[in-house]
Amino acid sequence: MTKLSVNINKIATLRNSRGGNVPSVTQVAIDVQKFGAHGVTIHPRPDERHIRYQDARDLKPLVYTEFNIEGNPVQKFIDLVLETKPTQVTLVPDADDALTSNAGWDTIKNQSFLTEVIAEFKRNSIRTSIFADPVLAMIEGAKATGTDRIELYTESFAHQYGLGNTNGIQPYVEAANLSNQLGLGINAGHDLSLENIKFFKEHIPNLLEVSIGHALICESLYLGIENVVNMYLHKLK
Repeated sequence: MTKLSVNINKIATLRNSRGGNVPSVTQVAIDVQKFGAHGVTIHPRPDERHIRYQDARDLKPLVYTEFNIEGNPVQKFIDLVLETKPTQVTLVPDADDALTSNAGWDTIKNQSFLTEVIAEFKRNSIRTSIFADPVLAMIEGAKATGTDRIELYTESFAHQYGLGNTNGIQPYVEAANLSNQLGLGINAGHDLSLENIKFFKEHIPNLLEVSIGHALICESLYLGIENVVNMYLHKLK
């Protein structure tokens, strides 16, 4: 079964809009695990506009499944990851002012930098993943960095699927096939939803994990978070 990691950034966004601690990021993390999710994902940004660095520290003793911390490996982020030692760190090349993640790494141009950062995390027994576009050269570049996994950036697939173009899956199939040949684990995330997740999972060989936040939280407003988590689990079997 493909694992489901729930990204709780949107819970932090809602909390921060009013101050205080409602809704509670820590309680939602506890609850989604209780409901069956295989992991919890957070993506702190330097301005801490949703998840705060302290949230990572508070969540560490509460996440008994897989704890995945995503972010751009600036020094502050690296220090946080080494302090909290999550199960997995996912490296994302987002700019400080990016509304959301919008591209994978150029793993060729940034190969030396990524190799150095990844080696440091692996020395600390933290599994590593690189956010990557479904471009074969970028997958090969990711392999050269020593990363354990890639996370396929799925916005393009989701957009095309929403338009009725199922052929948008093809670059992801090719990227997955190459990743499997190279011995890279495959994660995926961004704009995956209840509408498209089953189709994506069925076409990506050896898909290990998906990280879903925005769609899952939005769907939960109508259907309830426990129900939605279990709907994803059913589709990921």
